Amino acid sequence: MTDAELARDIAAEAGALLLRIQAECAGGDRGDREANALILERLRAARPDDAILSEESADDPVRLARSRVWIVDPLDGTREFAERREDWAVHVALAVEGRAASGAVALPKLGLTLSSDAPPPLPQPQTPPRMLVSRTRASALCVDVAGRIGAVSVGMGSAGAKAMAVVRGAAEIYLHSGGQHQWDNCAPVAVALAAGLHASRIDGSPIVYNERATEIPDLLICRKEWAETVLAAVRKCGS
Repeated sequence: MTDAELARDIAAEAGALLLRIQAECAGGDRGDREANALILERLRAARPDDAILSEESADDPVRLARSRVWIVDPLDGTREFAERREDWAVHVALAVEGRAASGAVALPKLGLTLSSDAPPPLPQPQTPPRMLVSRTRASALCVDVAGRIGAVSVGMGSAGAKAMAVVRGAAEIYLHSGGQHQWDNCAPVAVALAAGLHASRIDGSPIVYNERATEIPDLLICRKEWAETVLAAVRKCGS
């Protein structure tokens, strides 16, 4: 089984578990805990020599000496999960030498698991572009950039749901500047890159994973034809 196939199978299995938990109780604490246990058990059985970085587990510094590190978010969008919305996700990704090499994002409420080995073909983009932002706290930068490029802002929940909306053709741009962690975007970036999208920091630099600090302050995932326009608008907003 390839790394991408493993990521897809584990993300889908964790998503099915979370749907059962959601049907019993809407709270996300149990979902975080049980989905994390399932993912770690499956990864350790299938890839015992790889390190793991999970949002729901203590960070083990041994990962810094490993070239292969699984980076997972068992439940991305705990608030949306508790509110029984559709925009939450499961992230399972493998970083190799700091690069998002393989990954899968499950969208259980939509019945979808998107993986880096079989991304869907990109449909034709829409004009004006749709830009995904936080549904509860869109940053001033996102508002400013949307105005500069004539984008329509669309609020949505979890990072994985927003990134996969671009992959699925439901939007053209996902811009984030409010701070994230490696587990928030490693799997989404792996799938987005495999689908032929642009993915970078908002200064255009590549995103590096398995760094000591887990924080990643910002992110841009978008159609390639919009990348330079968005990056230029970000530079203008910061000048």
